[in-house]
Amino acid sequence: MKEFKLKQFVSKYTTFVTFVVLVFILAILTRGQALTWPSIKTLIIAESVRAFASLGVGMIIITKGIDLSIGYVVCLTASVAASFAQIPTYQSALYFGHAFPLLVPIVAGILAGGLFGAFNGVLVAYGKLPPFIATLGTMSIARGIQLIYTKAAIVGSLTPQFKALAQTSIVSFPALGIYVVIITVIVWVLLRHTRQGTNFYAIGGNAQAARVSGINVERDLLCVYLYAGLLYGCAGVLQAGRLGLANALTANGMELDAIAAVTVGGVSQNGGVGTVGGMIIGVFTMGLINYGMSFLSIDSYYQLLVKGSIIIVAVFFDMKKYAKRA
Repeated sequence: MKEFKLKQFVSKYTTFVTFVVLVFILAILTRGQALTWPSIKTLIIAESVRAFASLGVGMIIITKGIDLSIGYVVCLTASVAASFAQIPTYQSALYFGHAFPLLVPIVAGILAGGLFGAFNGVLVAYGKLPPFIATLGTMSIARGIQLIYTKAAIVGSLTPQFKALAQTSIVSFPALGIYVVIITVIVWVLLRHTRQGTNFYAIGGNAQAARVSGINVERDLLCVYLYAGLLYGCAGVLQAGRLGLANALTANGMELDAIAAVTVGGVSQNGGVGTVGGMIIGVFTMGLINYGMSFLSIDSYYQLLVKGSIIIVAVFFDMKKYAKRA
């Protein structure tokens, strides 16, 4: 009976159990050094930006969609935000001689992300394009716009005020971590305590049944991609502030990190299943794996192998799990 209950617990809280096991393994391998506060703080800072992107794509996957444009959209939004946050006397500034209020780069970056999210939503919801194809196309478009806008140059020399948004700490806790807590609560309320959040799950479970029940599927799909785009915009703004610059390699591969994180976090590729808590745990589980490999001096190239393998294994078990239920 106890063994049965244990299996039920592990099955229900697989993501959390996996995270705890990884923490213990890392603690043993590093003799506790990787779990000191400075190390934990580093992990929080490193994964906070990815958390924003993961929450965005997590909502999309719940509706049985996908978004491959994340990395380049975040790259573009970071570049847009950085361009309005450059020191006006910097000779290579995109807007040389113009000093913008702090609010301008923040709004510009988030707005750019929202526009791309809405564009994805229109293509998927009203253009009826498969999400894979639609976001594959916008990925290339975002890449091209970023290179044209910046002329493939580094957008650097950002103002101290802008960089402080992502680089400061409050009572020794990273400001980035606080932003993640705030946005996590907002997304949780959206998904679990609003009618639209319920609609997202219904669409992912069975879009046709959702439409018959009176849900405006096209409108809600447009909204979910829009919300994701706004989160990518936030990620871009914070990434630019954290690094103090933006260039063509900013957020390179973030789509892989985000999709892997939410998949590990229990968001089903079959749609209609996933929790905000699982997404966040998935983000820090992947971060823990990357950080652990770096801490143990394992070649960074192997991290790509690990991420790809994790996605394949997680999706494989996800499909088996829901195939049994069916």
